[in-house]
Amino acid sequence: MEGHFLTDRGQVRSHNEDSGGIFSNNHDQYLAIIADGMGGHQAGDVASEMATTILEEKWRINNGVTSPEEAEEWLEKALIEANSSIFQRSKEKAECQGMGTTIVVAVCTEDFITVAHIGDSRCYLFNEYSFKQITEDHSLVNALVQSGQISKDDALVHPRKNVVLRALGTSELVEADIQTINWEDGDKLLLCSDGLTDKVLDGELEESMKSTNQIDQVGKHLVDLANERGGEDNVSLIIIQHETSVEEGEASC
Repeated sequence: MEGHFLTDRGQVRSHNEDSGGIFSNNHDQYLAIIADGMGGHQAGDVASEMATTILEEKWRINNGVTSPEEAEEWLEKALIEANSSIFQRSKEKAECQGMGTTIVVAVCTEDFITVAHIGDSRCYLFNEYSFKQITEDHSLVNALVQSGQISKDDALVHPRKNVVLRALGTSELVEADIQTINWEDGDKLLLCSDGLTDKVLDGELEESMKSTNQIDQVGKHLVDLANERGGEDNVSLIIIQHETSVEEGEASC
């Protein structure tokens, strides 16, 4: 596997409340994280950084997952722990009151990907058949779309399009959506914050993911595009490509 993480403050905000990264365990399996912090007195960066750090530390000592069930159980427990820690911090420190973070996390093994998310940070899968969003936004506008009250086009310009219905750390209990999908050689995974998807349409994301450029170049192009279109929000993304070594017949990391 090959992965690239990129985060950018954007063109307007004074600091970056996004966090994330790509981390390996003892079996060279990847944990990819994008967390988009919010709330409190400028404490969104605290929430997103806490989420990333807690999951990273747990993953670094993980002895490897061998099945989708094991990956799903690990993610569920890790997110419960992160939620509890962030919520407790928000109660203890006045400047952190109300803070939270959206999060999308992917456990990437050679055979499968297990994805968990809370909020409107997204995960997409690109393969030879399609490019599709595999997470469902926990947002007000998406709920309105699903109920038939507005169209998807309306959602793009809705004045409350950034209102999320679930976030990590804002309440004592939170439920993540967790799913497992298979992937193959050449497939690519895109995780991103809404700072990207608010500015770059799915069709444009697909064209970029189709590119034969190196994934770091693709990532930079997408971030630059979001910034060229205003860059009002922080922009973060991860691209991971499933890549098998021809010579050795196994993945290179």
